[in-house]
Amino acid sequence: MTIRPILTVPNPVLKQVSKPVAEVTDETRALMDDMLETMYDAPGIGLAAIQIGVPLNVIVMDLVKDKDESEDNDRGDEKTPEPNPKFFVNPEILEAVDELRPYEEGCLSIPEVYDEIERPNRVKIRYLDYHGKEVVEWAEGIYAVCIQHEMDHLKGVLFIDYLSRLKRSRAVKKVQKFEKSKDVA
Repeated sequence: MTIRPILTVPNPVLKQVSKPVAEVTDETRALMDDMLETMYDAPGIGLAAIQIGVPLNVIVMDLVKDKDESEDNDRGDEKTPEPNPKFFVNPEILEAVDELRPYEEGCLSIPEVYDEIERPNRVKIRYLDYHGKEVVEWAEGIYAVCIQHEMDHLKGVLFIDYLSRLKRSRAVKKVQKFEKSKDVA
């Protein structure tokens, strides 16, 4: 597995529309493995292939936050949450509930920027898993928010595109400043 560079705004590749994957192959699985390693290293909870410059309809996700952060259990021992990666090839939303949920979103391609976005709280999705098997399921809560956020990437849409022009412009400038500071350090 290889950790790949994550593209950041205003890189025009992030605005490209990704293409469907004809079939899940060893090459597709290698891409998903690299994406997962890259996402964990960042660290993040979701990553679309376009964010590493690959315009394919592929997403990885793991909603177990802070794998290095320990939490106490009933015995007072420290327990580390187990990773729970999910893989999505050619995901599509089949149905969405009317109820919207606000959630403060962030993005690995827009580091240090967070803002509240409203999305449907529950969506029915269809996708191919890591082995190419079709899955149809309902996603709810943070799972629903994250899959919609990542699927937006596949259409060339960033979460800041839902913000006002002023907020979007400030977000891009903040990222550019952040990226420059990393280059200097």
